[in-house]
Amino acid sequence: MTRIRTNTDLGLTVLRVITGTIFVAHGAQKLFVYGLDGVAGGFAQMGIPFPTIVGPLVGIVELFGGLALIAGLLTRLAGAGLAVNMLGAFLLVHLPAGFFLPNGYEFVMMLGASAITLTLTGAGRYSIDALIGRRREPAPAPIRELRRAA
Repeated sequence: MTRIRTNTDLGLTVLRVITGTIFVAHGAQKLFVYGLDGVAGGFAQMGIPFPTIVGPLVGIVELFGGLALIAGLLTRLAGAGLAVNMLGAFLLVHLPAGFFLPNGYEFVMMLGASAITLTLTGAGRYSIDALIGRRREPAPAPIRELRRAA
């Protein structure tokens, strides 16, 4: 049982770090390469509603959500935000282009599935979330008190 748990925790760590790295790269590209005006303009050309708000917001969610995934901090919240982000990309941009890349939705679908998986499972043992969770657990009762209770 310990081996299965260790493998699961390692698998979640790999999924978190790789998925987070991809989101960080795309968020950083939107914010620091294209800039806020460039992202807003690009979103406007794609027909995204409220592009001056949504474009920068997407970049921020991708950058900070990706960093959160890499660290395993607030993983379920970051995963949920990134999943919503990918749902928007899927429906508003990639769906009309069909399944296959370069413009299709296969990549967006995979990133969305990864984000949903992390939302459902959490970060795993090798994360800041797990460290915080361990601190919140009550300390085990001393053996003497357990004997008295019995």
